[in-house]
Amino acid sequence: MKYFAVVIIGFFLIADTVAEEIGSVSTKFKWLGPNDKVVVEVFEDPEVPGVACYLSHAKTGGMSGAIGVAEDTSDASIACRQVGPIKIPGRIQSGKDNGEEVFKKRTSLVFKSTQVVRFYDSTRSVLIYLTYSDRVIEGSPKNSISVVPVLPWPANSGVSN
Repeated sequence: MKYFAVVIIGFFLIADTVAEEIGSVSTKFKWLGPNDKVVVEVFEDPEVPGVACYLSHAKTGGMSGAIGVAEDTSDASIACRQVGPIKIPGRIQSGKDNGEEVFKKRTSLVFKSTQVVRFYDSTRSVLIYLTYSDRVIEGSPKNSISVVPVLPWPANSGVSN
């Protein structure tokens, strides 16, 4: 039974999508453990090359935050940008993958996560990214969206000296 619990906890610890931390700022001083902070991370859409999303979210500090048992608040914001040529796969263009999860980060030990899902508006040729928080029992209405217009990418987009 102990091994089963270890496997389940291990699954929740590694089930997050990988994002690169860009930086953070402290928002509340804690005497013991790290301060509460807002963290900025970046991830790329795994199915749509050429799109990068920057996500800011709250990170609870203190002793509970230091050992990973604190529950972070549901506050998050997202900004996605075209960073290269975009080629949209057919199943995304057709709308079949609307609402597909492209990023997920655990915000409590087991029951809560922040997610990013993608939609495609073919009429306007834009990708829409929605971030929200969910919990096993109930989610949060707090959300944020970012819209990326699919534009032609210049052939010579490198920065010259």
